[in-house]
Amino acid sequence: MDPISDQDLIAAAIEGSKQAYIPYSNYRVGAALLTESGAVITGCNVENVGYSPTICAERTALVKAVSEGHRNFAAVAVVTRDGGSPCGVCRQALFEFSPAMKVLLADLDGNLCLSTTLADLLPHGFGPANLE
Repeated sequence: MDPISDQDLIAAAIEGSKQAYIPYSNYRVGAALLTESGAVITGCNVENVGYSPTICAERTALVKAVSEGHRNFAAVAVVTRDGGSPCGVCRQALFEFSPAMKVLLADLDGNLCLSTTLADLLPHGFGPANLE
């Protein structure tokens, strides 16, 4: 299997964003998680009129991946119309599994806005190691 490039991961996130259910904010978000085994799991944001039940694209992808048996991730690509960054809840949810993962933020046209790590997005994060 060929390694997944950053652009391929961003393209997968863009494809995932096309399924977004966004009747309230009209803010489309797609995510693509790259597992350490090379699988790519996509997600989109799913809004709800009650707001609290809304789930972000990053957590959709994460829940799908975990439900399929994946626990270690190499990277995540997140796409929005303006290259927006994951919210704090998503940062924490991803940190649970792979604090060192690469994070690619891009717009819906595939333009890379930022390449960083999850640990840089969530400095001094609280994870499973804190409970040992």
